Amino acid sequence: MNRSDWPFVTPGIPDSYFTRNRVPLTKEEIRVLTLAKARLGSGMTVYDIGSGTGSLAIEAARLVGPGQVLAIEVNPVACNLIEENARRFGLRNVQVVAGAAPAALAGLPVPDRIFIGGSGGRLAAIMATCHEVLRPGGIMVVNAVTPETLATALTFGQNRGYQVAALAASLARLEPAGQAHIWRALNPVQIIQLIREK
Repeated sequence: MNRSDWPFVTPGIPDSYFTRNRVPLTKEEIRVLTLAKARLGSGMTVYDIGSGTGSLAIEAARLVGPGQVLAIEVNPVACNLIEENARRFGLRNVQVVAGAAPAALAGLPVPDRIFIGGSGGRLAAIMATCHEVLRPGGIMVVNAVTPETLATALTFGQNRGYQVAALAASLARLEPAGQAHIWRALNPVQIIQLIREK
């Protein structure tokens, strides 16, 4: 199947369909869970902060059209990859915002949903800025791979009056091993959903 011709509407595009070049990639199964927690809808404006290869931004863009996804990324190599991957899927509603959050968020359209992956150690400041711009009833979804990130996100949500939920995902993929198969574990990820009051 041609990479630019992914005919399915359900999320979960295989990782191999994205150009990566050692840039961080949200794994396919984690992407599905993350997107579900965001409760996306047509016409929404979405931020994907710390977008990496843009895999999550691309999946979100397919779900919110004619809405838009703003992929915020500080790494110039990753910015190019996001644009390349968006072209591969024929998406025109992914806009790359080059720069480090929270400063790079200044002047962007008001978001309905926000994904936060990479934060460069500035998660608290990023979330504080996101809180200032997120629409009432909006949702932030934070993916954490460290307990420190999890603690920061939970504390922020509880202190700011969000409805807070979290999921710990420890998944494994079946892979060939000679004549047999084995389960190969993916890195555990905590997915934190923060719903702002209307």
